[in-house]
This record gives sequence, structure tokens and C-alpha cells, in this order.
Amino acid sequence: MILGPTTQQGLHEKLRIITCDQRITTRTPCLKLICFRHYSLPADEQTAPRKRTFRKFTYRGVELDQLLDMSSEQFMELVHCRARRRFQRGLKRKPMGLIKKLRAAKKAATPGERPDVVKTHLRDMIIVPEMIGSVVGIYNGKTFNQVEIKPEMTGHYLGEFSITYKPVKHGRPGIGATHSSKFVPLK
Repeated sequence: MILGPTTQQGLHEKLRIITCDQRITTRTPCLKLICFRHYSLPADEQTAPRKRTFRKFTYRGVELDQLLDMSSEQFMELVHCRARRRFQRGLKRKPMGLIKKLRAAKKAATPGERPDVVKTHLRDMIIVPEMIGSVVGIYNGKTFNQVEIKPEMTGHYLGEFSITYKPVKHGRPGIGATHSSKFVPLK
């Protein structure tokens, strides 16, 4: 395996490297052929497990737990203008009914279990923090696509997560589709 200059410098700091064949040389002094059968890590790095840090979710600089505690007026200040106008004009009966059904489904679910699916035709409903963790069946014109609401979906429309068309998968062209195949006799 040939390593680039930056990788090689990092390896020289941490590893005791023995090249397989001392006679192998290259024109550029920074590249060498390294045999990984003959290296050892320092003792402290062999035992220490790597710590994985997960990225904490924030919506426009506000963390998830603060987002869930916000009032609708405070959340309204965070979202984009189109959603802000929608909230200022007030949520009508159907969107409020959906939120009530989602609350009831969450309350009925046992802790650690996914709540029941709540079906809806409201593709223009804006996802609010209260809906996070719910499972919604969003109608796409033919079927209800089950979508679990995640924190990253906040501020988007439900319809964005239930595609209304089947993406095209191009196969081979048929007979007569191109000029070269127009006069091929049909067998």
C-alpha cells in the first residue's frame, strides 16, 4: 500500500514502521512501500476505546429539548416566512384535528414503542416540534406512506416526505425508438 505524504507523516508519529524491502526507493522521497505486518501501536492507544461523539440536533441554533418546550409563538419566529404567514393566519380545524390525533396516539403508546399510524390527506401541514416521534400515514394520491417524524423534518411540509410519482428507471429503448432502429423488421 502506498501512502501519501500527509498519511505517512501521521503514521511515523504513532507507529514503529519497518519497510518490507529497504532497496525499494522512489523518485519522491515522501512515498514508501509500507508492510503493515511489522508495526505496533503504543500500549496506551491499544487499550483505550475510541469515543464516538454524536452531533447534537439543532434547528436554527435551538436544541431539541428547548424546541419542544417552546410556545407556538416562539417557534413561529424560527420558521421560514411562508410557514410564519400560515401560523399567523391560524391553523384551521383539520390541521388542529391532526395534531390532536397525534397527541392521542402518542399518549396511548407504551413507553419505548412506536405510536399507532395516524393517516392524513393534509400534505400541506407544516411539521411542528410536537409531532416529533409520531408516525403519520401521508396520502400520495394512491396510498398512505408511513413516515416517522424525526427532528430534522421540523419546519417542512408533510407532503415533502411522501412522493406522488414513481421515479423513472430507464431501461433499454424499444423498437423504433431511435432513427437507427426505425427500419428494423419486426420478427
